[in-house]
Amino acid sequence: MSPTPPARRLRLGLPKRVFSQVLLMQVAIAAGVAVLATGLFLAPLSKQLDQEAMRRALAIAETTAQNPQIAEGVLHTPPTRNGPVQKEAERIRRATHAEYIVVLNRKKVRWSHPTASEIGHIVSTSPRDALAGKEVMEIDSGTLGRSARGKVPLRDSNGKIIGAVSVGIKYDSVRADLIGAIPGLLAYAGGALAVGALAAWLISRRVQRQTRDLAFSDISALLAEREAMLHGIREGVVALDRAGRIRLLNDEAHRLLSIEADAVGRPPDEALGEGRTADILAGRVTGTDLLTVRGQRVLVANRMPTDDGGAVATLRDRTELEQLGRELDSTRGLIDALRAQDHEHANRMHTLLGLLELEMYDDAVEFVGEVVGDHRVTAEQVTEKIQDPLIAALLVGKATVAAERGVALWVSDRTRLPDRLIDPRGLVTIVGNLVDNALDAVAGTLHARVEVELRAEGRTAVLRVRDTGPGIPAEQHELIFTDGWSTKEPPAHRKRGIGLSMVRRLAERQGGSATVGEADGGGAEFTVVLPEALTEPAPEPALTATTDTTVREESR
Repeated sequence: MSPTPPARRLRLGLPKRVFSQVLLMQVAIAAGVAVLATGLFLAPLSKQLDQEAMRRALAIAETTAQNPQIAEGVLHTPPTRNGPVQKEAERIRRATHAEYIVVLNRKKVRWSHPTASEIGHIVSTSPRDALAGKEVMEIDSGTLGRSARGKVPLRDSNGKIIGAVSVGIKYDSVRADLIGAIPGLLAYAGGALAVGALAAWLISRRVQRQTRDLAFSDISALLAEREAMLHGIREGVVALDRAGRIRLLNDEAHRLLSIEADAVGRPPDEALGEGRTADILAGRVTGTDLLTVRGQRVLVANRMPTDDGGAVATLRDRTELEQLGRELDSTRGLIDALRAQDHEHANRMHTLLGLLELEMYDDAVEFVGEVVGDHRVTAEQVTEKIQDPLIAALLVGKATVAAERGVALWVSDRTRLPDRLIDPRGLVTIVGNLVDNALDAVAGTLHARVEVELRAEGRTAVLRVRDTGPGIPAEQHELIFTDGWSTKEPPAHRKRGIGLSMVRRLAERQGGSATVGEADGGGAEFTVVLPEALTEPAPEPALTATTDTTVREESR
């Protein structure tokens, strides 16, 4: 005989499908909200009924205290069960359905009470506040049980306090009103629960269609894999919906684009500003491995449409690669310059050796002085006009490289730049790119020359770089600042079309501009204007009191 299969345990728990779980949870939430709303309504209702009972008791007490027969009776009659005060108080009590009306004098002796035997005795609760001229509303317990009370002072015709009036509303009647309101509240709550259950069912059906009747565990696994993939890769990912709004950004995209999380739900033009990057994300520029500049970063972007009408764009950071490429170009240029200098240095040393062997010592000293003086004069001319050390060092180095390439690099006589730059590194990038492009344009031509003019106008820095090259056609004056556009063949290690785009981007980021025109005598002239690039000059020190005194004495 085959063994008897083990009995299956009955497992209770939530259903696996999203539709069933959502329906069950929404019904439970609707029921909980209905119960909570009912309880929240009953709590203030109970307090409200108490307040109404106390105000009613206070109103009856005020009406009773204003009755002249009550005050006259307390002043001129003894406290008896058949006295005028007792009769009038009982009449008012029966007319208002109050539980009791107690009239007492300043010695706390009762002149009226629903229980006649209590007349003439001292009250059980202190009427101190009422005898002090204050109106009192409270819920308290006395000889007749718990009640809502109102107490007011009793005054004679002259306004003098001669006693107090205390009125009580039976608390059981207040509780009965509260209990009577519960069935109606439960009916409303039941109706709201039914409507909520119907709405929950309709919403659950829609969720079922949109999730393709998957289980929550399947959705959780898909989301976990998606989050791990998006935040684990070292490429920026930007997802857009069918309306062109940003739907998703991973961590790398936030870093590369320098935007915050509030960009989600906004179009690229609004989140990033107008420019090539926004055009690529929006699909206005198509192609593969599209080059763009964002801030100081060089990015390569690809965009792929999705089935729902949206798109997914990927971004790769090529900034370091471009910088390494530029450094490699600079290193190669420096190596070529050093080779040329080595030959020139060897020739100078041979010349110096010959002069020494011929015992022409004066000529040797003069020759060495000329060689050293040329370099010193070039550096001094630059540092006199440009006081910022980074910019001065850059131009001195570029002058050396230009000389080895057969190009004369001049610093204009109009150049004046104080050491007050706010962002000297940004200006170094701008000057370096423009000078490099100018050297490339004039290298190998006759009488090649590049002129740099850099001056301060208040807090504005104005840079002009002129060359004697072939110039730039007018129809390309704006095109040359486009990311990825270049007339030169790119080297194997990187792409071209980045330098001028970065120059304009850096200028516009500071509220300035970068333009190109035709230089006098031919060639190109680049102009960069940077407002607010310099700090305010330091104020001159004021004259001291001693100096002022001396000046006044000398003027006498």
